[in-house]
Amino acid sequence: MAQQSVHVFLDVSVLVAASRSPTGGSAMALQVCQRQPYRAFVTELILLEARVNIAQKFTAKELARFYAQLAAASPEIGGPPSQELLARCAHIVAEKDAHVLAAAWACNAGYLLTLDRRHLLTTAVLAAGLPFMVATPGELLGAVVSKKGPWT
Repeated sequence: MAQQSVHVFLDVSVLVAASRSPTGGSAMALQVCQRQPYRAFVTELILLEARVNIAQKFTAKELARFYAQLAAASPEIGGPPSQELLARCAHIVAEKDAHVLAAAWACNAGYLLTLDRRHLLTTAVLAAGLPFMVATPGELLGAVVSKKGPWT
């Protein structure tokens, strides 16, 4: 029997952190997404935001690493989420962050990985009853090691 794929939606903060630290938790989480049953997901907007942030704040070395990590992870790239999902998520987070939750929801994510403690790793988001886990890369890595997760 084929193992069910675990969709892992990546927030901008994870992509930026991975580009800065190739041995850190975010980079390791991207490596996990290269192997079954994990599958990375992003949107065009997430990729654009990450690229702009890296290009503005860091060097060409980090930008090249971003592209290499992206190529290795080969994420599925989704378009914008539906207006209905955006509206549902705008009641949970600020409107500017609703696209992140909505896109994770739209791709049937098991995880939304983020380092954004100010906007996404909040009590309101964690208590919202979302159909996926909002977690840090370290929490995903811990689940992988202990083989716990939404698929067990």
